[in-house]
Amino acid sequence: MTAIIDYGLGNLASIQNMLDVIGENAIITSDADQIKKSDRLILPGVGAFDAVMKFLSERQLISVIKTETDSGKPLLGICLGMQLLGRKSEEGKWGGGLGLIPFESKKFKFDKTVNLKVPHMGWDIVAFKQKSPLLDGLEGTQRYYFVHSYHAVCDSEKNVLMSCDYGYEFAAAVVNKNVYGVQFHPEKSHDFGMSLLRNFVEKC
Repeated sequence: MTAIIDYGLGNLASIQNMLDVIGENAIITSDADQIKKSDRLILPGVGAFDAVMKFLSERQLISVIKTETDSGKPLLGICLGMQLLGRKSEEGKWGGGLGLIPFESKKFKFDKTVNLKVPHMGWDIVAFKQKSPLLDGLEGTQRYYFVHSYHAVCDSEKNVLMSCDYGYEFAAAVVNKNVYGVQFHPEKSHDFGMSLLRNFVEKC
């Protein structure tokens, strides 16, 4: 069973629906006991960094998430959920992130010669940076749907799982042992996203 952590924002049902299609039993919950009973966790991503961290703190879920991932339970952070996995974000003023992967989130900044809008929005191509169960069997050009103004800057390349280019190369997916993060929305990425979520459920 997969627990989709509910922090009161975003269309979490779209993730649950895609998991249903691949045959995975998934619940949307902010209940600590249900999170502990699950086999894996998904921390979805729509909203503001501070608002979600404040929600998790008030419901004492930060320690629950850290304890469960420390035990080896797989966690996938999606978009903002990925950014929450790092130490902090330029978006956040309230405090730091979960600190599960060594990176900080920075806002896209381009010089005057680059005519690109922020947020980075729409379909884009990613490149694989290393092997991982999350990427197993994914072949050919991989395209995913992005909507974000901030991106992870990892301390080490060993934590970069995928990259994408938008004005410059940035981390499109990150990893640290059993903790994964993707900057794009797999639930909006059709067959590409479904294959990635199937790998998370079956192989991570």
